Amino acid sequence: MLAGEIYDATAPELLKEIMQARDIIFRLNSLHPSDIEGKNALLAQLLGKMGRNCNINQPFYCDYGSNIEIGDNFFANFHLTILDEAKVSIGDNVFIAPNVSIYTAGHPLDPAERNTLVEYAKPVTIGNNVWIGGSVTIIPGVAIGDNVTIGAGSVVVKDIPSDCVAAGNPCRVIRKIR
Repeated sequence: MLAGEIYDATAPELLKEIMQARDIIFRLNSLHPSDIEGKNALLAQLLGKMGRNCNINQPFYCDYGSNIEIGDNFFANFHLTILDEAKVSIGDNVFIAPNVSIYTAGHPLDPAERNTLVEYAKPVTIGNNVWIGGSVTIIPGVAIGDNVTIGAGSVVVKDIPSDCVAAGNPCRVIRKIR
């Protein structure tokens, strides 16, 4: 799975890991919002890496959690969803608006193969000093550079270079900022 190869999404060891993560997520999303200490403890247990000053508003959803690495000074608003079958690397000083979805999992195009419940996964990388607007979708295999703003409602289907504003469906560079 982490190597980007086709894998059986119903493998018992993977389902066990997902259920363990979902138990933590259930507890996290059930916490009183003012229980910052409890929230941080659960996020530290769930995530592969969590930098300093990490704030994720509830509800938050992911598949494994252990494949997510977050840098310092991170803020995510309500309803962040990360399907982390592959690694999701998020840099420092990243701000994510509500209803953002980051996907690493994909399915074969051939219906017969897809119906066998196999999947593939490709990593997603988000650089430093990035602002991702509301209701953005980021698909598997995308890299977003440093100092980028992604406009609300965008669907990011290909890499976005550093130092720009990008928006649209499909998301494209609107202008350079440096």
